[in-house]
Amino acid sequence: MPTKLARVAFGAFIQKEWKHIFRDRKTILILFGMPLVQILIFGFALSNEVKHARIAVFDQSNDSFSRELVKRLDASRHFDVVSRLDHPTAVQDAFKAGNIRLVVVIPAGFENALRAFHQAPLQLLADGSDPNLGTTVVHYASAIVGASQEELLEHHSLPYGFETELRMMFNPQLEAAYNFVPGVMAMILLLICAMMTSVAIVREKEHGNMEVLLVSPVKPLWIILAKTIPYLVLSTANICSILLLSYFVLDVPVKGSVPLLIGGSLIFTVTALSLGMFVSSIAHTQTVAMFGTLVGLFLPSLMFSDFMFPVDNMPEPLRILSYALPSRWYFYIVKSVMIKGLGLEGIWKELLILSGMTLVLLFVSIRKFDNRLAL
Repeated sequence: MPTKLARVAFGAFIQKEWKHIFRDRKTILILFGMPLVQILIFGFALSNEVKHARIAVFDQSNDSFSRELVKRLDASRHFDVVSRLDHPTAVQDAFKAGNIRLVVVIPAGFENALRAFHQAPLQLLADGSDPNLGTTVVHYASAIVGASQEELLEHHSLPYGFETELRMMFNPQLEAAYNFVPGVMAMILLLICAMMTSVAIVREKEHGNMEVLLVSPVKPLWIILAKTIPYLVLSTANICSILLLSYFVLDVPVKGSVPLLIGGSLIFTVTALSLGMFVSSIAHTQTVAMFGTLVGLFLPSLMFSDFMFPVDNMPEPLRILSYALPSRWYFYIVKSVMIKGLGLEGIWKELLILSGMTLVLLFVSIRKFDNRLAL
């Protein structure tokens, strides 16, 4: 048994630690703030449930039965009918535009077929580039179609039914690799470029070499470029190796232009390098640089890039936050070119956004290094 003096000392140490905890605001923030943030994010934002998915309708019949079915779909909390198509080619165009999750195709003579043959064909076409999301959307739509069919049976003595045809566009076999390969490309490039660049530059700060380099005749821009070019070369090699492995091992095709895909990847690589430069300009230790890259860039990119969780399901503030993440735009570029076969006309806006982010980050980072030199 500890002596009375030891027990008193032990209690004093506990009391001292409590005082330290409540005196340090950062500790309080971590202890109480982080759990609340995580509960809110994972409880309300990160969900695989589909809400208000954007769908299109190609109603060639436009009769009372078809209009009632479309009304049911639009009234559901899972779907928003945002487009009504008027031509078969518009179906493919709607998917390639990237903002439609499902197209409901109702053939001509829908009501007449129900009355004459007591069954009518119906097509549900889903975007299969994200197999999990596509499957979920089809299940919700099938449930609504089933409810409409049951209502018909209740109001009519004869059996009525829908012959529903399900199709997954771009990924008929629902291969999971079609979704995770673009996501893995984005995460790997972000880790290699942003983290390694920031750590490499901050390492020079810690060793006192950065001040020597900054006062040399070489301009700060060239110093930073010299630190980042090796990672640009390594990232290019990683891009090529991932594409080769995806094609030959995972059977993931590149339906679009390979040069366009590599070009978009290089633009994202430069953006990630610029992020690394920015982190290094404000971090003073390698630990801070690594932690800032992981928590400030990698985890948000993992959650808000549309890779693991549908961004459309998230609250408006988080959707707005996702626009600031380069990985979201790059993930869309890779899926559009690699899986959907889009050309430059389908991704030029995303490429322009990444280029703008790169210029802003480079400008801010170099200005901060110039300010350090002036001091």
